[in-house]
Amino acid sequence: MRDGMPVHLQVPVAIAGVSHHTATADVLEKMRFPDERAFLDQAKERFWGVMLLQTCNRVEVLVHGETHTLRSFLEAAGWKDYSIYSGTDALRHLLEMACGIDSMIVGEDQILGQMKSALMLSMEAGCASPVLEFCVNKAVHAGIEARRRTQINRGAVSVGSAAVLLAEETLGTLEGKHILVIGSGEMGRLVAQALAAKNLTAIYVASRTYSRAETLAKKIGGRAVRFEDLARYMVLSDVVISCTAAPHPVIHCHQLEKVMAARCWPHEDRPRPLLIIDIAQPRDVEEGAGDIRGVSLFSIDNLREINEKTMDNRRSEALKVREFLDGELNRFVRLLNSRAADDVLGALHTWAEAIRVRERDRAIARLGNTDQRTREIVDDLSRVLSKKLLSDVTMSIRLCAEEGDLDRAESLVAAITRGEKLCFHKEE
Repeated sequence: MRDGMPVHLQVPVAIAGVSHHTATADVLEKMRFPDERAFLDQAKERFWGVMLLQTCNRVEVLVHGETHTLRSFLEAAGWKDYSIYSGTDALRHLLEMACGIDSMIVGEDQILGQMKSALMLSMEAGCASPVLEFCVNKAVHAGIEARRRTQINRGAVSVGSAAVLLAEETLGTLEGKHILVIGSGEMGRLVAQALAAKNLTAIYVASRTYSRAETLAKKIGGRAVRFEDLARYMVLSDVVISCTAAPHPVIHCHQLEKVMAARCWPHEDRPRPLLIIDIAQPRDVEEGAGDIRGVSLFSIDNLREINEKTMDNRRSEALKVREFLDGELNRFVRLLNSRAADDVLGALHTWAEAIRVRERDRAIARLGNTDQRTREIVDDLSRVLSKKLLSDVTMSIRLCAEEGDLDRAESLVAAITRGEKLCFHKEE
């Protein structure tokens, strides 16, 4: 900040996306990109860097590139009714996501791992520019620091543990219940950990990869279930929490109808109730399953209520995080702007190096027959002189860039390298 005014970001950065704030699970599902690698391969033709972040509650596209290019790219992909941030606003949004204050479950930690994974995929696809990598890593670092400085995640729940709370509130208690968890990924692990603290009779863990189900079940004292045995264990369970990464439903209506028929006691036509909580994105449970007799189906939209009940306890901590982010944002902008000076400084140092080499060669020629040691001394002397002469001006150029005044930095280099008039901009 200079003279009380915010520093202008010189590097083109933008974020567009949809989240739980304005979109339902159905809308989020429609706006997801099912093939993330294909999306990145297509997007890297338009931007210096691009990252796709897709979670249960948001779809965000971060680019090192121009805002208008991002807008036209996404609208060509069929997007509408989305938010878009550019420049400093984009950096603030990235920081707020990393710190958990933009999450549906405020303060949750899972977003940090999700951002790291998204960056890793971008790097593997060859579309993570140094600027994009810096932005994401800086945001993750800020998110870790915000949690260390405040209690924003103290007592905060993940989406997985919120699903467990929803089940507990719906049934009154989970004591003595049988619960089936479908999915052994990060979300499945969070759900299983939350369930392990409850006094359950049995926890079943199902996964398409049986060895992963075994590993998770062993950690929580549960029982691994083969995917082909899902129906059998749905008959035995009181609650099913599904959170796979499958691109299509894994629980179908015709399957559930048979399950509910098997849940009828002899001589009774009413099945034992089955609570299903689907927190996958896209959804794991086929549409219409909630209409089957005896089935109570909840989706991720219902978890908003859980967040509202715990939000009051974290409002003051969220304010502390925002105060911390104000300072972080200013440092973030300055560091990025400093990188914008690289091209300007590159031109200066290229000019200086050409002069150094020319004059070094002239000096060596005037010395006549010289040994290798003498030539090395002359070369070292010219290199040190060049570096020291450029030291102060290099610092001045970086400071200009950090303050958002790249024009002045370019004018300074032009004055040095081409003898142009030095332009000073009148302060507002």
